[in-house]
Amino acid sequence: MTLATGAEAPDFALPNQHGQTVRLSEFRGEKPVVLVFFPFAFSGTCQGELCELRDNIAAFQDAGVELLGISVDSKFALRAWAEREGFEFSLLADFWPHGEVARAYGAFLDGPGMATRATFVIDVDGVVRAAFATAPGEARSLAAYREALAAL
Repeated sequence: MTLATGAEAPDFALPNQHGQTVRLSEFRGEKPVVLVFFPFAFSGTCQGELCELRDNIAAFQDAGVELLGISVDSKFALRAWAEREGFEFSLLADFWPHGEVARAYGAFLDGPGMATRATFVIDVDGVVRAAFATAPGEARSLAAYREALAAL
């Protein structure tokens, strides 16, 4: 079960695709954050989802929101994917301990050992204001993101 709306978002520190450590707590009091958990870089549905976010990044920027993608891939795979696709937002490697952050958010699938497609919209105080997820193989809609951003 994913983390509920109204819960305090668990803090974490993960490397991004450039090897820089990103801590959720660094954004507290500064700006809201949207966490986008996804299964794997270079996979079909994930590719479509993150490219749609890339193509609509202005919606996040206009709302003053930090967009962070998170998967169990290594920072090296995430960097190659980000460079190939032109992602200008951080992709975080929840590689080791394997899926630890996804587990903290209730977004880890033990069987296949990957993050599920779950999104958490976190306000400046570190509280989850919206959360939504889809079944494996099912993309999240851009409308769900827009609705969540409007609620901030």
